[in-house]
Amino acid sequence: MGYYVYILLCRDGSYYTGYTGNLKNRLEQHLSGKGSRYTRMKRAERIVYAESFNTCSDAMKREKEIKRLTHREKSELINKKKKGNLLRI
Repeated sequence: MGYYVYILLCRDGSYYTGYTGNLKNRLEQHLSGKGSRYTRMKRAERIVYAESFNTCSDAMKREKEIKRLTHREKSELINKKKKGNLLRI
């Protein structure tokens, strides 16, 4: 599977949601301060959620769905995923 949607936890407790074709590299960018403007300002701490997809368009659709969720709904999604299998990066 070649595309990923992910959620990062930032130091202020907020979440950042994005998609990528290379999860490991994108995570390194965010954590080193070279990712998005949001994660540079809010300081991404760690990845807390990821899903994999076969197509970029599917990943983009899922990213939009997740971005529409409230903070509480994202927390519930993350906690539900923790009970299942986690993606290996």
